[in-house]
Amino acid sequence: MKKVIITLATILFTSLASNAQKYCMVDSKYILENLSEYKDAQKRLDEISAQWQKEIDLKFAEVDRLYKAYQAEQVMLSEEMKQRRQTDIVEKEKQAKELQKKRFGMEGDLFKKRQELVKPVQDKVYNAIQKLAVSKNYDLILDKSAGITVFYSDPKLDKSLDILKDLGVMNPTPRK
Repeated sequence: MKKVIITLATILFTSLASNAQKYCMVDSKYILENLSEYKDAQKRLDEISAQWQKEIDLKFAEVDRLYKAYQAEQVMLSEEMKQRRQTDIVEKEKQAKELQKKRFGMEGDLFKKRQELVKPVQDKVYNAIQKLAVSKNYDLILDKSAGITVFYSDPKLDKSLDILKDLGVMNPTPRK
């Protein structure tokens, strides 16, 4: 009976060991924050975003100025002039909102600019991760910065530093 139990335990252990997958984790946010190309792209995006926001703020300030002027003068205006001023204010506000949507909307200019500037860096990181997976025979690589809930991770599983080394970053910032 002992031999049967030992044999079954050995078979079970062997089958579990042979089906074991090799996996690791990376922190793509940490990797990106250590790449100068990413920092440069983010800085450029911030500059562009601030410039566009200033442009939009000026449009809304113009709408506000026109509305205040209209309120101050409306008692002296004819019905036709009131209607014309109201239409002008509404049209300028509509233009400001359209510009805001064009710049910052879901498929707006900022989204396109981000694709242009950041996506090549993200692709570079993705390719380095794929290269690591193939060279080290990993079956699965998790990204702990992408919203995956990880309650515990053994630091030796984190291969972010290997990716940074592969990307040529020799002195990454220390982890927080």
